[in-house]
Amino acid sequence: MWKAALVLYQLIALGEPLWAQDDAPAAAITPQDCSLDCIRQGGPGCEYCRITRADLKSALGFNSIKVFGSCIPWPCFKFLGEEDPQICQHYVQAPNDVKVEFVNEPNPKSDTIVVSWKPSYYGIAFLRGFQVSLQALGGSGVACQLFLFHRNLSLEASHAQRVYKSDPFPSLSLGSQYAVTVMALPVPEQWERFYHSKIFSTRSCAEKNGLEQCKKDWYPKNVMVQQEGTAITVTFNLPPPKLGIRSYFSLCYANGMKKYTDITPNFSNNQTHHSYQLKDLQEGTNYTCEIAANQVDAVRKTFYVQVLHLQKEDPLPLSVTPSLALMIPLGLSAGVLLVVLLVALTLRRPRLHMTKFDIKTDIIKEHLESGTQEEVMPLSKNRPTPPRLLICYSSRDGPAHVKAVMQLGAFIQQHMATQVCLDLWESLSVAEEGSMAWHCRQIRESDFILVICSQGLNHRPKPPEGDDLDEGADRGLHFGSNAFSSDTAVQLIGEEVGRAKARGQDLSKYMAAIFEYSEEADIPTELRLVSHYMLTGDLELLFSHLHGVALHRPGHYLKINHISEEGFTKLPAGAALQLAIHEARLATMAKRHQSVEGGD
Repeated sequence: MWKAALVLYQLIALGEPLWAQDDAPAAAITPQDCSLDCIRQGGPGCEYCRITRADLKSALGFNSIKVFGSCIPWPCFKFLGEEDPQICQHYVQAPNDVKVEFVNEPNPKSDTIVVSWKPSYYGIAFLRGFQVSLQALGGSGVACQLFLFHRNLSLEASHAQRVYKSDPFPSLSLGSQYAVTVMALPVPEQWERFYHSKIFSTRSCAEKNGLEQCKKDWYPKNVMVQQEGTAITVTFNLPPPKLGIRSYFSLCYANGMKKYTDITPNFSNNQTHHSYQLKDLQEGTNYTCEIAANQVDAVRKTFYVQVLHLQKEDPLPLSVTPSLALMIPLGLSAGVLLVVLLVALTLRRPRLHMTKFDIKTDIIKEHLESGTQEEVMPLSKNRPTPPRLLICYSSRDGPAHVKAVMQLGAFIQQHMATQVCLDLWESLSVAEEGSMAWHCRQIRESDFILVICSQGLNHRPKPPEGDDLDEGADRGLHFGSNAFSSDTAVQLIGEEVGRAKARGQDLSKYMAAIFEYSEEADIPTELRLVSHYMLTGDLELLFSHLHGVALHRPGHYLKINHISEEGFTKLPAGAALQLAIHEARLATMAKRHQSVEGGD
């Protein structure tokens, strides 16, 4: 009996360290204030230490900010490697599960974040610390934090479940995009997996403080449309008086026409709502309207106006009793027609009797029963906001291919009830935000993303060789707007597709397409998981994808006017798209012919 009790006691004693390891991830590890002696000697209370500029100056003997700017380098040999130089020469893989958390702060004009992560299993025994850097997309400002373990610490594989945190990064601009990079230390000379980057956006003023506190983000939330005859009355809510917004504008457009209206409410009558009228709108037309404050970069609220046809009563006839003079000629004409028909039927009866057995009624019946009926099903006029579609492409295939992409976007926006986002149309916004920041925002905000694949898009630049390796690695860590390319866009979209596929999420947001002069092999590997179309033959399928309507059902099929392969060319935008694709095909064939001759 006592032997069994002893064995049980030993099992419990052996299990206590395991229980302690399981409980370790419960609390995140935050940085500590440590002295340099504690870090070098491995004393108690200095397991995870923040390195300040004063520590760096003490170790290096000079002020690093004059040499390295706002970022803190990691002089491993100065801190830990003087006694054992090999301690700074091992490979450590990048951290994972990088997260960004917002910290509440009283300043309504800025945000503060804290970054958390987990170390990798690979090389964890040689892990000596982390460096966290933060950079604004489209800007040059960089902020860095450095954290080190003491030199005697050796982590085990179970410590990969620990969560480490950075110090707060304060005073970040609201509504801006940043890239945070967490590097595992030591950093070897040639290694591509020592850091993990994550792009995130700070909260907008409305998200942090509420819409009623932000003049730039405010927009009318409640818009009501009433129609009485030809008069259209629009009522919307007004902002708080403290925001100082005194005037507004409204813009309605349909079929290439625009109607602009200035709005100046009288706050003495009503300080919460205001009504105005839309005039000179055409009957039987659906308008897309926007209303916004008369401020720079004001957020616009979209609403829809359907101007109905007014039913006009037919005038009464002058006399409800037909005159006798009118009935006599009609009766004579009817009699003559009846006699002619009787004579014709009498003469044709023998011929019909002779040929009636040649008609195969069973085949006609089978055709009528199996024939597919055509059904016309227009979109509902009361549909919500049109889907937002981002089109990505490569400009490496020349101006003809870019023109085809632009004409495709114009056709989709005009005739497929879709709002298209294309950088060719928003060059000012792209220049202000930076190409990468603009594409990241559109990827996040769009309902659908269509990648136009081509030979240039599927091109991958060769990695640098020899002495250019370090320079190429530096370019990989640069997040400025000039570093963005179509390859980066495809990689971002491919990562989103991979994560959604791994989590079992819906992939319908992402689509790939090729024009007739491209090949399916031009679709990158990371986009093979999503729906892909051949344009212009699959315009109906693309329309079905964007609006979630079925093209076929038992006994019926859906016909979409002017989107079929035969009908789209009847529209001016469709003809322009067909011509642009033809010119791009000729340019592509000429380019391939030149490449073949050059190879010979």
